Amino acid sequence: MPSKKEKKPNKKVRVAIIGVGNCASSFVQGVSYYQKAKEKEVVPGLMHVNLGGYHIRDIEFSAAFDINKEKVGKDLSEAIFAKPNNTARFAKVPHLGITVQRGMTHDGLGHYLKKVIEKAPGPTADIVKILKETKTDVVVSYLPVGSEEATKWYVEQILQAGCGMVNCIPVFIAREKYWQGRFKEKGLPVIGDDIKSQVGATILHRTLVNLFLDRGMPVDRTYQLNTGGNMDFYNMLERTRLISKKQSKTNAVKSQIEARNLTIDPDNIHIGPSDYVPWQKDNKVCFLRIEGRHFGNVPMNLELRLSVEDSPNSAGIIIDAVRCCKLALDHKLSGAIEGPASYFMKSPPIQPTDTEARRLTEEFIKKYGNK
Repeated sequence: MPSKKEKKPNKKVRVAIIGVGNCASSFVQGVSYYQKAKEKEVVPGLMHVNLGGYHIRDIEFSAAFDINKEKVGKDLSEAIFAKPNNTARFAKVPHLGITVQRGMTHDGLGHYLKKVIEKAPGPTADIVKILKETKTDVVVSYLPVGSEEATKWYVEQILQAGCGMVNCIPVFIAREKYWQGRFKEKGLPVIGDDIKSQVGATILHRTLVNLFLDRGMPVDRTYQLNTGGNMDFYNMLERTRLISKKQSKTNAVKSQIEARNLTIDPDNIHIGPSDYVPWQKDNKVCFLRIEGRHFGNVPMNLELRLSVEDSPNSAGIIIDAVRCCKLALDHKLSGAIEGPASYFMKSPPIQPTDTEARRLTEEFIKKYGNK
């Protein structure tokens, strides 16, 4: 019989969500969908069934915040399917007992989102109090692109509440020295910035660029054009909100070229969202082209079309990111968690190749995983 000391309660990863949109919907559905995933089998859609001692069923939702009248006040299990969410429904989510609370607006609602989202009445909830009372470990930010002020406001609440953070949007927190220092001062970890999907446009583009360069073929010109019909694409019709997103996606690819001490003219690399196509809903279509030269300086080009359900593609990453953030909390690591961020994010503090980033992530899990 095992001794009493060996009988330890199962640890959980308590996660709060800011922004109950499509990405949150896929994440919440995924936690329900994979409850019975078998650890010793290859499970479609997952990189790790058990990550460092945490199974997916160890993820628990502790709180959720939004400003949409259609979502605030509802149970999280209902809010993830409320309009204007339009991602795929692939799991039945039981009643979670988590009521979506009224969040802070700031610059979260842009010109276009104001046309389809009505703000919920009432004051902003006491975010710090809720995070503390619910014993939240990790806060995931799914705020709309361009929410600079709202993101920084929420970061202050997260720091005050003593939680780790996973920043899924291109408002640069984890890569900036100032914010790295703030998280270190509080003894808290942050993984960011801007989620990189499982097999999405960015990681595919980076991989192909590295393939060209590994095989001795310079990249002369390249573009990545994306269309979609979710609120992310609708929001990004407002070009001023696109600045950080375009910078994040461009640097994710450009960094792979510069790592070889090579350069590419800014006019010869174009990466960014292109247009909103309503009937595509949460399906994202990427058109990618790379022009280069092979043996004898003879020109060649590659063209590729990727079609993927956008939000489940990101949820496959976030489900690992929150568990890595929890491992960092367990071991009192603070500041930017570079290894996992380099694999999970478009704009991490360091930009190795994805092969190297994967190695760094696996080493992190092996080193800090619960034995």
